[in-house]
Amino acid sequence: MKLLFAAIGKAKASPEQQLTLDYTKRLPWKVECREFDVKLQDGVERKEREGELLLSACKTYEKIIALDESGKLLSSREFAKTLGNWQQQGSSSFAFIIGGSDGLSGNVLKKAHLAWSLGRVTWPHMLVRSLLAEQLYRAYSILNNHPYHRD
Repeated sequence: MKLLFAAIGKAKASPEQQLTLDYTKRLPWKVECREFDVKLQDGVERKEREGELLLSACKTYEKIIALDESGKLLSSREFAKTLGNWQQQGSSSFAFIIGGSDGLSGNVLKKAHLAWSLGRVTWPHMLVRSLLAEQLYRAYSILNNHPYHRD
């Protein structure tokens, strides 16, 4: 399986980045991160340009998952089941989109196969990467009956 984290903002050496690396290294899947910075002042124009860049990074991926605060709330088991169902249907490449401080453009949300919320609280964008990496490892554990996830 091939995963992409397409994100706005460049990660710097930090505890959050290390945590993301710790979880992605546990996965047997190839994980790539593509980062973008858009330096436009106008918020609407910046959000649209970010959306274009994020979607362009996802062109070769079969499923696009947009992380968005207004997205669907899924338990870890529900997320694992969704991922497992997609795999059983033949999908093997998944792009996860993490927007900038203004959120995701409508175009990104329209093209996404799933808009997924990590909860109703606001998370720093660099921490979202760590949360995503942990949930992917948890999903892998659930799908493979590994004891990491406990009910």
